[in-house]
Amino acid sequence: MTAPVNAPLTPYATLLGFTRYVDRTGPTKASFVGGLRKQRASRHGFNPHGQFVKALKADIAFHTGGTHLAGVADLVKPRWRPLYQALTPGATAWLESLGEPTGVDLAQTRDALAMLGDLPVKINPHFGIRYADGHAEAVRLHFDETPPSEEAALATLHLMARHMDAVLPHAEPVLVDVRRGVAHRTPEHVKPAQVEQWLAGEAAAFRAIWSTAA
Repeated sequence: MTAPVNAPLTPYATLLGFTRYVDRTGPTKASFVGGLRKQRASRHGFNPHGQFVKALKADIAFHTGGTHLAGVADLVKPRWRPLYQALTPGATAWLESLGEPTGVDLAQTRDALAMLGDLPVKINPHFGIRYADGHAEAVRLHFDETPPSEEAALATLHLMARHMDAVLPHAEPVLVDVRRGVAHRTPEHVKPAQVEQWLAGEAAAFRAIWSTAA
């Protein structure tokens, strides 16, 4: 049974959408949520990074040290080549920072649904990695031209950690700034309860904006 054409869209955010929202201030928050709502209503969306992520995962899985990344720009449509060429050096540097290729394996992650008050947020890491000593990391990739802000990184890492039992048990959340090859982890001084309170407030405001945008 399908919903009526004019049925209200329930508030919902992906991890990327929500963390981009918390990074905004003032009126830009409202326009951003309005844009997310329209995109949800139209069901349009395209991920230009899909082939890039596949190449990076292949290099980890097959211990090939960047050979898949080196060739992926030649496999995509010409319009995406400048993007892939801009991403490759940083991604390769991060891959090399993991150590000997044979010492790292790809680990399967699962998506989770977080509830921030009444707002569902989809938690979807790009993949996991497991080191030879057994410890694991759930990896979310940041592709933007600008580095992730402290707020966006903190929100991403907190929400991943909050649902790690479902995503990749006993793993540590990592946000990788692909263009710069830098891995961000939760700072030791962070108090999870304070972050939770902050995000709950942001989620309540998100829901309110979503409703007024109807």
